[in-house]
Amino acid sequence: MSTNIKSKQSLTFVLPTFNEKENILQLLNEIQKCFNSYELELIVIDDNSKDGTSILVREYAKKNRIVRLINRIGRSGLSSAIKEGCLNATGEIIAIMDTDGQHEVIAITNAIEKLLNSRLDLIAGSRFLNESSIQGLSQKRERFSILANSLARFSLSKKFNHLTDIMSGCIVLKRQSCISIIEKVDVNGFKFLYELLAISKGRLKVSETHLTFKPRKHGVSKLDVAIVWDFLVSVIHTILRRSIPRKAISFAFVGAIGVLVQLSTLYTLIYFSSISFERLLPFAVVVAASSNFLVNNWLTFRTNRLKNKLLIFGLFKFLLVSSLPIVANVGLATSFYNYVSPNTLFSQLAGIIVVFIWNYAASSRLVWNN
Repeated sequence: MSTNIKSKQSLTFVLPTFNEKENILQLLNEIQKCFNSYELELIVIDDNSKDGTSILVREYAKKNRIVRLINRIGRSGLSSAIKEGCLNATGEIIAIMDTDGQHEVIAITNAIEKLLNSRLDLIAGSRFLNESSIQGLSQKRERFSILANSLARFSLSKKFNHLTDIMSGCIVLKRQSCISIIEKVDVNGFKFLYELLAISKGRLKVSETHLTFKPRKHGVSKLDVAIVWDFLVSVIHTILRRSIPRKAISFAFVGAIGVLVQLSTLYTLIYFSSISFERLLPFAVVVAASSNFLVNNWLTFRTNRLKNKLLIFGLFKFLLVSSLPIVANVGLATSFYNYVSPNTLFSQLAGIIVVFIWNYAASSRLVWNN
């Protein structure tokens, strides 16, 4: 479908890709057909795709001067890619789309018309307006999106309570009014729109347009446990007014998991053996510390994730860095148990609280070089 909008506005499309070889060329062609009356610029930001997406786009760009490729090596992440694309954009209007073929280009035309005829700063395509249609989400994914949007609204300024799809990847914005806020977006964040709204603290004038969310024809969804984890960290980060580093929040969550590991390990061993609490505690602490290292490597520090031999070396470094607080943990917990209260739960918590700040600061710097 060809939709030509008469305008003298310059328009930049920011298109983040990762393994979208089978989708990207069709999208580039469709955009050029629908927006040929604009001073058009298409920026593809590829996170070093393994399927040859960047090679395909590079060859395409040789024949289409309006297409620019940013091939990122050693940098990754959706919010990071979108931010980099926006900062490189020259258009007065910036349109951001997922490149998996699930967003209809017509939604961008509707958003631009609404944006140019209003004092709004940004319009997002919503899957949850009455006129919208969701064809590309399972019921489970749809329920998760509704829950995520509810939590997101709770954490943001009340000025954004009218928004129905803060998780949207389909966005049109005015560069002049948004660029100073885009510069401050946390590239480790969950969703670009959510991070942008959180940082704006209600200053942006935002509305929505209906969106038809189509089924993905090629490739696979990028949603995984790490993305869900990022979302939870983002919400807590915003509720705490971004006063605590994101990674410290994630590290604390992992530490809470470590507490459960330590408690379950200790009580299981106590139940199945006759060994005393004092002798079993050091082993439980080391098991919990090792668990914390593996989960932090997987989630908190995944942009610096250690692999193969470095993973084993990193574990030894983590245990070494943690050795002083481990001694403090065991010593404080044992003293609490012997001299304050023979309560094994309170004894362990007293030791666990002591180690958090040291572990985060030292591990970030010495283990993951963050």
